[in-house]
Amino acid sequence: MSAPEGPLVVGVDSSTQSAKALVVDAATGQVVARGQAPHTVTPGPGHESDPEEWWSALEGALEQCGPSVREVSAVSVGGQQHGLVTLDTAGRPVRPALLWNDVRSAPQSDRLIERLGGPRAWADRIGSVPGPAFTVTKWAWLCENEPDAAAATAAVRLPHDYLTGRLTGAGTTDRGDVSGTGWWAGSDGSYDEETLELIGLPPELLPRVLEPGEAAGTVRPGLPLPAGALVAAGTGDNMAAALGLGLTPGLPVLSLGTSGTVYAVSERRPADPTGTVAGFADARGDWLPLACTLNCTLAVDRVASLLSLGREAVESGGDLALLPFLDGERTPNLPYASGLLSGLRHSTTAGQVLQAAYDGAVFSLLRALDQVLGDDGRPDAPLLLIGGGAKGTAWRETVRRLSGRPVLVPRAEELVALGAAAQAAGLLLEEDPAAVARRWGTAEGPSYEAVPRDDAALTRIADALSGADTLLRRS
Repeated sequence: MSAPEGPLVVGVDSSTQSAKALVVDAATGQVVARGQAPHTVTPGPGHESDPEEWWSALEGALEQCGPSVREVSAVSVGGQQHGLVTLDTAGRPVRPALLWNDVRSAPQSDRLIERLGGPRAWADRIGSVPGPAFTVTKWAWLCENEPDAAAATAAVRLPHDYLTGRLTGAGTTDRGDVSGTGWWAGSDGSYDEETLELIGLPPELLPRVLEPGEAAGTVRPGLPLPAGALVAAGTGDNMAAALGLGLTPGLPVLSLGTSGTVYAVSERRPADPTGTVAGFADARGDWLPLACTLNCTLAVDRVASLLSLGREAVESGGDLALLPFLDGERTPNLPYASGLLSGLRHSTTAGQVLQAAYDGAVFSLLRALDQVLGDDGRPDAPLLLIGGGAKGTAWRETVRRLSGRPVLVPRAEELVALGAAAQAAGLLLEEDPAAVARRWGTAEGPSYEAVPRDDAALTRIADALSGADTLLRRS
């Protein structure tokens, strides 16, 4: 490995399951060292995690990076969105954090949407209609179910805020991550007083929202990083991944993971009253409309397992439509749905059933993408394919066939940590962090030309979804 050409920075990805740290050359984007340490999700009725474990995992990941961490000049933390961290007067967690995938607050979500004037009012003011993942619904749940914990709370933070605060000793957040709380109004870029009053959350418990490019502070003495190193604002994981790709407006991303996510940078503030598109802000001053499907790689892998096939053992042909809503679905909003298969014949092969599962999952993502892009869509722009599924030929070819677009598969991995590193480098070098990532070439990778769109398959799946809609909503 060649010697670094510029100063070193650290990018952190604190996800649901682990903390990852990359030491990166700010000039070239070369990854000098990396580390990863796990933390756990607490077993029980919901999905919770002890924030102290996040910090321990971060320390462990930094330790694995070796001596290079003692030479870094700046650091930034990207973290899982929406989590509710409650701290006491000493800065210690009052209770385990409620994570993004803890949906016990579904009843509070329904009531909050109604009490503030309905979905349109939420979309216009906040930018999003708050589902159970949003932090605002989790605080309402806490107040109703654990009033003593709510009363003991002296500070409310998001996961990345908590780790940034441990580094600096200050209480800060950024516009990207805070846009996923439900109590920050995208319409005017401030905390929404009526929403806070509605849920009984005093505004003084919330962190200061930093401007893009503003530092959160410097590293305190006695930590695994050099004292005095700059600490960037940090951001949510989706915003960090967008930075890591150096996204420009209108360039769409399909993230193929356990769930599927589609997003794009936009210069216009989104406000979707259907709740399909979350009107997030990005970390730079633009917006990041985003939609999520619940069933993606995990659902398709389950179908392959049921058929005793490898995940690449697809076959073309047939008139099948498979709606792989094995765990309900968010896009479309069918939380209690199950999977449906139609069009079976004696001639149907197992490989055709598997291909239909891929088709159904990609159909949902592409339909969501149309809503994400709106009028900003560039039909000839390539789709950036990221996530675990992007490595699979069947996923890539299905996306090409159903989208009719060229596809680009970036070689760079750990995009959340890379995006955080780009934010740290941008702060240090006084540059746009997305421009830094583009200079690093993070979105470079193999590209695949467009093929004719399979409109017959799209129509077949759309017809199956329309015909099954009533049944799915009842199931």
